[in-house]
Amino acid sequence: MRRRPLAALITSLAVAVPLVALPAVGAPVPAIAAAVPSILINEVESNGDNFDWVELINTGTETVDVSGWVLKDDKDDRTLTLPADSSILAGGYLAVDVNDDANPDNFGLGKADTARVFLVDGVTLVDSYPWDGHAAVTYGRCADGTGEFRDTVASTKGAANACEITADAAVRINEIESSGEAADWIELTNISDFAVDISGLVLKDDKDSRTDQIPSGTTIEPGAFYAFEPSFGLGGSDAARVFQVDGTTLIDSYSWATHASSSYGRCPDGVGEFATTNSTTRGAANDCGAAELPGVRINEIESNGDATDWVELVNSGSSAVDISGWIIQDDNDSHAASIPAGTSIAAGAFYVVDQPTLSFGLGSNDSVRVFAADGVTLIDSHSWNGHSATTLGLCGSDFGDTTSSTKGFANDCSAPIRINEVESKGDSSDWVELKNNGSDAVDVSGFALKDNDDGHVHTFAAGTTIAAGDYLVVEPGFGLGGGDSARLFSADGVTLVDSYEWTSHAATTYARCPDGTGDFETSKASTKGAANSCVGELETSPWPGGSTITPVNELNAFGDNMSGLAFEATTSGDVLWAAKNGPGYLYKLVFDGTNWVPETSDSWSDGKLLHYASGSGDVDAEGVALTAAGASEGVFIASERDNSNSGVSRPTILRYDVSGSASELTASQEWNLTTDLPVIAANSGLEGIAWIPDTYLVAEGFVDESTNALYDPAAYADHGDGLFFVGLEANGAIYAYALDQTSGSFQRVATIESGFVGVMELEFDAALGALWAVCDDTCEGRSALLEITRDGAAKGSFEVATVFERPSGMPNLNNEGFAVVPHSECVSGSTNVYWSDDSNTGGIALRSGTIDCTVTTDPTDPTDPTTPTTPVAVPAASLVEAARGSITAPARAKPGETITIAMGASPAGTVVNTWIYSTPTLLGSPTVSAAGTVSATIPLALSPGAHRLVVTATDGSLIGWADITITALEPGSLAFTGSGSALPIQLPLMILIAGFAMVMIRRREAGVSSR
Repeated sequence: MRRRPLAALITSLAVAVPLVALPAVGAPVPAIAAAVPSILINEVESNGDNFDWVELINTGTETVDVSGWVLKDDKDDRTLTLPADSSILAGGYLAVDVNDDANPDNFGLGKADTARVFLVDGVTLVDSYPWDGHAAVTYGRCADGTGEFRDTVASTKGAANACEITADAAVRINEIESSGEAADWIELTNISDFAVDISGLVLKDDKDSRTDQIPSGTTIEPGAFYAFEPSFGLGGSDAARVFQVDGTTLIDSYSWATHASSSYGRCPDGVGEFATTNSTTRGAANDCGAAELPGVRINEIESNGDATDWVELVNSGSSAVDISGWIIQDDNDSHAASIPAGTSIAAGAFYVVDQPTLSFGLGSNDSVRVFAADGVTLIDSHSWNGHSATTLGLCGSDFGDTTSSTKGFANDCSAPIRINEVESKGDSSDWVELKNNGSDAVDVSGFALKDNDDGHVHTFAAGTTIAAGDYLVVEPGFGLGGGDSARLFSADGVTLVDSYEWTSHAATTYARCPDGTGDFETSKASTKGAANSCVGELETSPWPGGSTITPVNELNAFGDNMSGLAFEATTSGDVLWAAKNGPGYLYKLVFDGTNWVPETSDSWSDGKLLHYASGSGDVDAEGVALTAAGASEGVFIASERDNSNSGVSRPTILRYDVSGSASELTASQEWNLTTDLPVIAANSGLEGIAWIPDTYLVAEGFVDESTNALYDPAAYADHGDGLFFVGLEANGAIYAYALDQTSGSFQRVATIESGFVGVMELEFDAALGALWAVCDDTCEGRSALLEITRDGAAKGSFEVATVFERPSGMPNLNNEGFAVVPHSECVSGSTNVYWSDDSNTGGIALRSGTIDCTVTTDPTDPTDPTTPTTPVAVPAASLVEAARGSITAPARAKPGETITIAMGASPAGTVVNTWIYSTPTLLGSPTVSAAGTVSATIPLALSPGAHRLVVTATDGSLIGWADITITALEPGSLAFTGSGSALPIQLPLMILIAGFAMVMIRRREAGVSSR
């Protein structure tokens, strides 16, 4: 972290005084005890966390000095004194954190408590407010400073209270009766905790010409219902839509294709998906429950932490069961998979919910819940702690580890001992490895191992056991042939426990893949007494950095839902941009020497609420990214839905201007990708976003999949200088887009597989020339590095190069954000990286670690050492007709003339060496342009006549050559570079270099950028 003494001092002082005062403090006027000043308690936050606060308001016309005033709760011995120089302007606010650990006099506000403010004497009461339960949000005066206290609809620390809920946030269509008769009706419900005025809201069917308006004075209490009979009928194929008073801003809608047998209703009320109800319940809660639970149960679960998790259902009943629309969830309500329409399970049959339908992974400590299509009726559920070595399955009445995976078939509930690996070279050193797949030790005393000859028997000694998950290697004393078998019998000598048969010796060994549970195949390597080495298994590398993980936020400073991160180094100090997904906020964080804390200027103290381009909505902000220009040209947010309509997917990229001081931000442009992406659940959409510059993509030969040709930035008007890459939680895929910054249109350029079941964050690492794809605890916190391949069938595409385990010091957390400090700030071989934990585990949302890097010198500093490499010319004899290649150049040129050489198929962005023969002379080492050309200047001293232009790769290989004739200069004429002394050119250049060096020196003196 760049340390600036003055800035650090100011920040330290700000942290030491836990106050948020708006507006700025003016000249104080002392309070007079004889006439209590116009200071009142205006808002109280007592939600039981570590940062309760009390907000004061000055209702008078003069600034009031509240230095030394005392805050208390309902106990006189719990006091907090306001610091010196604390003042409140007329009409202004002062919010005091009463439970800030940095203040030794802090105290919390209880569920039933009182907030009291006293003058300096600690005796004269100025104002108080008692309550008997924590507020859902806060308690505040409505209207500010004068009204009675009530529940607010939003926390507004240091600002005017939010006292009214808006219809778009609270009103939902809940039930529809469309029988085709005059008595059709539409029922609305209020999903908020506050009464909402719905006067003037407009109702329509699928025709804009058919409208009704809700009468003036109509309100809906929290959780209540309001049924309206429209003047128009509702058809068999129709829609119901509710709009704001303007008749154009849509609040909610539902469409259907046929009349419902009863009604269409949300299950559960107000928030669930629409389904056919059991009966109409006009003006009351919907009738969604199943009359009788079907005989379908969870039978087997695979939760091994990879992209192949699945859930198996079994129908134990006597008739088929239609499971269309049933919902599978883990322990997170936002993870939901819907079973396709037309799906049924025959009596006694199995049905496997597999990827990609199961669009989320199953964790090591997790659960599976199966709901009917109403989303409410629980059919079955199972929870577990720790991944099973095999699968979790139903064996009798118990649900636990199976002996082997039996996807789509009856569970394997036999003894958990399996033949796991066989080495059969035909000599006395042959061996058979057994594995205990169970969770308890197994006594195998008296078990017998045979080959295909019953006369060859090895009996296990008494007292032989195999611990849970462990291996036992048996060298039977008889050889195993090229065509043979290994058979394991229980102690009775008759019951076959397991067997494997082969027809020829394995090059290595025969082994179960995955280890202990899979089918036999030839192993990648012999692993006697250890986990099998299987071809195609995920191979990971240790984290390429330090193991130490450090919390870098004040305890409970941000709460849950902190998601995307982006690091920006600026001349005024480093910034960590952080996106929060519920409610949707953007934070501008600065480092105080220990923690990342909110910037205090320009209304950033509590983050800024995000809205869509319409100015409404609650953006579920999951990812944040910057272009090379930084925040000055916009902060880009990836969102998966509008939280005010949380049941509907809305995968959108939004751009925000963050230069102003407004406390809320409205998107200046948005790109809704819904039509271009797969159908996804509302909370399984865009999670990560990264921007990659065109220069990198062109240089690496990135292929545009929409054209099947090299990516050409010029083909995408107004897209800026790079592409945006977004990661989808639902399927783990990454999508690259060219975003038109003017029109809001977009074009998909590529689709990339991350190798993970879900992508939670993306980060482009310019130093590594690679794209980070980060998974959360679903994938054990692993990260993948993707690079553009240079050869093979996937040439020009991003492919996974390495998969890293999380740092050893990092718990398996719900990390949804990741940012790398630029390697230019590398110190002692490492630079910082940051993670954000969506679950705020232990009150920590932000954590820091390190990644290895190389200390680099500034390439613009002339004092830096360089290690040049000298290109080597190819022999003239190699310039044969067959080696011409596809380069083209002018047929003639003069000494000093600069010519253009077309490179044909050579990829843009690559460096080449240009030469002129007969005597090989290096003309330069230019970079191929996006147009596939390079420039070269003919030497002044080159003799006229026939020559050859030659182009080689940096590795010295020949790319191609072309003939060129050099013509003599006219007598008395000047060469193309001009004539006379070089000093007039060199002098200003020397001055320019000197000036640039001074700038660099000043930059270096300014300090090292933060890490």
